Amino acid sequence: MMKNIHKIVIVGFFLIGFIAKAQVNQEKLGDKNVERYAYIEAIKIYERIAKAGYESVSLSRNLADSYYFNGKLIEANEWYAKMFSQLTGNPTTAEYYYRYAQTLKAVGNYTESDAYLEKFKLQEIADSRGVLFEEHKNYLEEIKANSGRFNMNNLNINSRYSDYGSTVYNNQLIFTSARDTGFVAKKIHSWTGESFSSLYAAELESDGSVGVVKPFAKEIRSKFNESTPVFSADGQTVYFTRNNFLNGKRGRDLKQTTLLKIYKATLKDGKWTDIEALPFNSDQFSTAHPALTADGKWMYFASDREGGFGQSDLYKVEILNKGGFGTPINLDKIINTEGRESFPFITPDNELYFSTDGRPGLGGLDIYVTKIEDDGSFSEVQNIGAPANSPLDDFAYYIDYESRKGFLSSNREEGAGKDDIYSFLETRRLALECIQGIYGLVYDKATKLPLENTDLILYDANFEKIANLKTAADGTFAFKDLKCGARYRINSSLEEYTTAEVTVNLPAENGMTQVDFGLEKNRIEVKKGDDLFKVLKLEPIYFDFDKSNIRPDAATELAKVVEVLREYPLMKIDVRSHTDSRGKDAYNMALSDRRAKSTIQWIVDQGISRSRVSGKGYGESQLINRCKNGVKCSDVEHEENRRSEFIVVDL
Repeated sequence: MMKNIHKIVIVGFFLIGFIAKAQVNQEKLGDKNVERYAYIEAIKIYERIAKAGYESVSLSRNLADSYYFNGKLIEANEWYAKMFSQLTGNPTTAEYYYRYAQTLKAVGNYTESDAYLEKFKLQEIADSRGVLFEEHKNYLEEIKANSGRFNMNNLNINSRYSDYGSTVYNNQLIFTSARDTGFVAKKIHSWTGESFSSLYAAELESDGSVGVVKPFAKEIRSKFNESTPVFSADGQTVYFTRNNFLNGKRGRDLKQTTLLKIYKATLKDGKWTDIEALPFNSDQFSTAHPALTADGKWMYFASDREGGFGQSDLYKVEILNKGGFGTPINLDKIINTEGRESFPFITPDNELYFSTDGRPGLGGLDIYVTKIEDDGSFSEVQNIGAPANSPLDDFAYYIDYESRKGFLSSNREEGAGKDDIYSFLETRRLALECIQGIYGLVYDKATKLPLENTDLILYDANFEKIANLKTAADGTFAFKDLKCGARYRINSSLEEYTTAEVTVNLPAENGMTQVDFGLEKNRIEVKKGDDLFKVLKLEPIYFDFDKSNIRPDAATELAKVVEVLREYPLMKIDVRSHTDSRGKDAYNMALSDRRAKSTIQWIVDQGISRSRVSGKGYGESQLINRCKNGVKCSDVEHEENRRSEFIVVDL
């Protein structure tokens, strides 16, 4: 009996060891599937051995990743949580803090998500995702301000498979679907576990509904994935994404993986022909999701090519006159992050919409928008808000510029399939361009009472007049539609008050900047023979070397002279320009005369009668110190002689 018990124990230990070894081997098999992006098969293997009681940090991590890269963030959250509970220290890479934070948003736990983003930021201090999180700690409030602008509906054409990536062509909704129609032999994509996707079309009805779904452009279908088409303005060219497959030949990278490329087809006699891969594709990286500017001169796209910032970046490439292409240009870190940027779309007024998981958002891929400025720069990137965005993946945004109706794709939980297409109406537009303004109050400095009808003139940094207005009855004013980050000057004048001027440096963000200032009721006493330069305590009137044009800083001082002339309508002045003794006498005389005339002309241009302003240049003929020719003097002493005088000759 005892002998039999020993046999049973030995067999039991053997079976436990055998099972454990088998589970380890199964995990390794799952790992190999992950390496070749066969995530669905990997999930099946990992889940099976996990249910049998097998545990390891690597299993939890790889199972979480397999769900994560299939957009199943809720399932990924469970396994990332388990992975962190199994760890005795930090994860092998801080990236897992970021991924776990994303999945925490998917289950509604934004507080814990932010805590893990803090951990990520502390370990990856140079990563733009952490930097953006630090700069937008109130990102949920920012998103809330942009929310509530969409009326959305799940389209009736959605299947139980992935349906996404829609555009409009000839009053048809053209979209991508992994539905199995039997058009080609059913082939399963190992990444998603679904049939390879193809393009479909459905008529857009007048009541806003979508008609019967039919295959689109059978001639460009392959046995692999096609998706995200975009059409030229004349409708004769289509660009689309496809796995690396052309003319029956399948391309692979060094790991024997078939990646994505952008292809082009031309419409001839009602059929799409001349299918070709674009020249900036490569077997070694993916290029996908083309978008066109309204003028057809630029294509935007997503790629994970070498030299980018993140897992996939947005690029643009010029479309040349004869159908060629320039060199792709990365949109840089103003747009791209170390995360995933994809699915660009551009409106006729150059609004760039795209999806990314690299910015503070609601979770997963969120849709963002920026304005492409005329010089190619971008306005501040903004999250378009809920309900367009959700805690899961939201992407493939399309909007009709005039009607503000459009479509987007999402894998949110209430959908019919893995990814669904939603129609929407945008009820309120976002302000994308950075616009600033200046508002404030003008008041009596002594009494603090508001001053009505004060004349205000707004100048730019070059003293060019931008606008003018009068204060309201309560002394308030507002200048609107100004440039962010620019410098302005406000000149104020009111009868019986001294002129005041204030310089305003506007911030580089949307908003209104408050500027209040008081005026002194103090009429300047002037008598015949006075030099207004001294009376007004002007700064020196400087000119550029060998020049006589009025510089912006000189204009600021001359404006004060003009104001006195306005306060004294009968006043006449004589403008006298002087140089120091350096240089030839004749040259100095001519230069000072040009400067005097330029000064006079500027004053006249401000509305002062020419009969009230006389003057000329005196060169070095009226030095006020010892620094004549041949006398060694300091720069400060010479500077005393370089002066302008504004002598009151009549009142």
